Parts: sequence; structure tokens; C-alpha cells
Amino acid sequence: MDNILIIGAGAAGSVVAKKCAMNRDVFKKIHLASRTLSKCEQVQKECKSDITVSQVDADETAQVVKLIEAQKPDLVINMALPYQDLTIMDACLAVGAHYLDTANYEPKDEAKFSYKWQWPYHDRFREKGLMAVLGCGFDPGVSNIYCAYAQNNLFDEIHTIDIVDCNDGSHGKAFATNFNPEINIREVTQRGRYWKAGQWIEIDPLSIACMIDYPQVGPRKSYLIYHEEEESLVKNIRGLKQIRFWMTFSDNYIKHLDVLQNVGMTRIDPVMFNGVEIIPLQFLKALLPEPSSLAANYTGKTSIGCILRGVKNGKPAAHIIYNVCDHAECSRELNAQAVSYTTGVPAVTGAMMILKGLWSGKGVFNVEQLPPEPFLDEVARQGLPWHVEALAEGAQKELATV
Repeated sequence: MDNILIIGAGAAGSVVAKKCAMNRDVFKKIHLASRTLSKCEQVQKECKSDITVSQVDADETAQVVKLIEAQKPDLVINMALPYQDLTIMDACLAVGAHYLDTANYEPKDEAKFSYKWQWPYHDRFREKGLMAVLGCGFDPGVSNIYCAYAQNNLFDEIHTIDIVDCNDGSHGKAFATNFNPEINIREVTQRGRYWKAGQWIEIDPLSIACMIDYPQVGPRKSYLIYHEEEESLVKNIRGLKQIRFWMTFSDNYIKHLDVLQNVGMTRIDPVMFNGVEIIPLQFLKALLPEPSSLAANYTGKTSIGCILRGVKNGKPAAHIIYNVCDHAECSRELNAQAVSYTTGVPAVTGAMMILKGLWSGKGVFNVEQLPPEPFLDEVARQGLPWHVEALAEGAQKELATV
């Protein structure tokens, strides 16, 4: 297997295409398609080796089916919006292609993402002899794989997981989002949620915060939000008693978000304006900078990882597994900022695992169900080295006591 189709040419999709074009020993044929052909053509110009491009509306299963029939890929890498996961999965089933994405399905009319729409595809993919890999970005994705590695190598039982995500970078804009603004704002403004003692607990958006000490960055205020990898890790990590997800937001980001919410610009229901029905958040997206445009002036780093506590050989154990990624280095390599780089490189690595046969199976899988070691070896070679450190007693004290 060596033929791939990439759907989506946004900030992360462009990283996938460019990285695949740098690994022609694995990816012999690369085709990039998107709703906006001009975006594909720009990425095509920036690739280190030749790729082909075309236009497709991924909301239309029939169009995706036609594209897959024409390109005959072994694997479809879905870098489009989460709204389009199901149409692309349906097309893969119709034609017969393996599937990989970086974010789970989300309906347009409700700010709620869940695997409940994609997990039921398991039997259909299994019956067709196909593999679908869900959530192979960084978080979800690498964060899940860190947990799987820890379960295999560092713990007998993992009791608590805190996934911690810090973007300590500056893009010089008054307000911008590091990935699709519509998806980003929907994610942040929905109610928070975490899992403890066998049940999900909901909280008001951004109502719980604490200081977390991020590797190579230092202490930063972090907010508890809900993130999709929690849903699958609860099922796949043995002995788990609690899982939470934390993300940093600058005071400036929070200030702008508060104002936008207060004036109704984050609404996802339609409103009438001059006789035309519009969705305020989609209009706001059109006004904000394209995430791919942020790379040139971005400084600082991302620091993302998992803080895990449990037992090993009958004794308490605690570790942090993490990656630090520099915005300026990503810009020099791929004309990308670190948030899109850390999403795109894991998708490329997951595709390598499938094409090389290092990840195999029939049905639908979350990445922590697949062998973590070969993935982690390769993702480090592709530009995202990972580190494991034992936590001293009393480390991350504020986080542990929240």
C-alpha cells in the first residue's frame, strides 16, 4: 500500500500533504482535495515533491465516492472539518478504502463532539475488511498513545490522567485561533466535563482553573475543558479513576471570547440579517485570520503532554510524557505554526503505520488500541520527539489537589 488521498487543505491538512511529500519511500502517490481548489494548488507549489490536486465538496458523499473511485487510494486521510467525518467514512465503505482522521464527528447544529456517531461503524468496516483509525492528531492522538505507552511500560495500573496542553506562543494578532475558528470556539464555549469515579461531571465553561508547570515553558494558568480523547481513554485504560483535560488561554483570548459571547457572535443558530439567514459564528470565522496565515510571525512553543499517576510493583508511581514544539522551527520547515504541525505530523505517522502494516485490523479503532511503540519511534523521526520524566513527590502540587 502506498497511495493516499488527503481531504482538506487547511493549516493542518497542508502539513500532512507537505510531510507526506517528504516521505516518498512510503507515500508513492499523493492526492490532495479540498472544497477550495486554490488552497490545494498553493500547497502543491510548496511541496518538496510532486502531488496532484482536485476540488471536492466533502459534505457530499457522492462527490467523495467519485473522487475515491478516480484516485483509488489505499488510505483516505480526513483533514476536513469534523462535520464531514461521516460522509467521508461512508464513501470509504462504498468504494473500499482505509480511513484515518484527527477529530471526532460533530453535528453542525449542536456544539457537541462524541464518538457515539463513529463507533457504530465498526461492524461495517470489519465486514468490508477495512480499517478506520479515529483521532490521530496530537490531542486526541499522541496524547492517547502516550497513555497506551504508559500502560504498557510504566504502570501496572493508571489511576489518574491529566492531559495538559499549553500554547505559549505569540502570533501578534489581537485575536486569532490556531485552528479552524468555528471548531475552536465551539470547543471552548461548550460546558466542561471530566470523568471521576465512574461518572461524567459537567461544569460551566472555563469555571475551573489552576497553575500547571509545563516542561520548557513553566507555570501557566490552565482551564479544565472537555476533550474527546477522554471518552475513549475511559474505555481503554485499565484501573482509571479520573481523567481531565487542561488547556491554557491567555487573558487577552478570554477577554475577547467573553465579549464575543456577550454580543451573540458565538451563536451557532441562524439569525436573519438584511433578509438573509446567517450563522453568527460562521460570519465571525470569515472575519478572523486564517490559522495558516499565522506561521510567519509566530514565536514561542507548545508544550503538550500527559501527567499520569498510578501504581507500579505495588508502589505509587507518577510520570509526565510530553512534547515541546517550537513555532519558528515549524515555520522554517513547512511554513506552518506549531499547533497545525503537531496535528498534521501525527496523522502522517499514523498513515505510515497503516501503509507499513504496523497498525492493522478490521473495524474502527482509537489509537490507544494500537501498538504505541512503533508510532512513537516514527513520530519522533518526523519532528515530534517525546520525553518521559518521573515526577518527584509533590510535583504539580496544585494540579493534584484541584
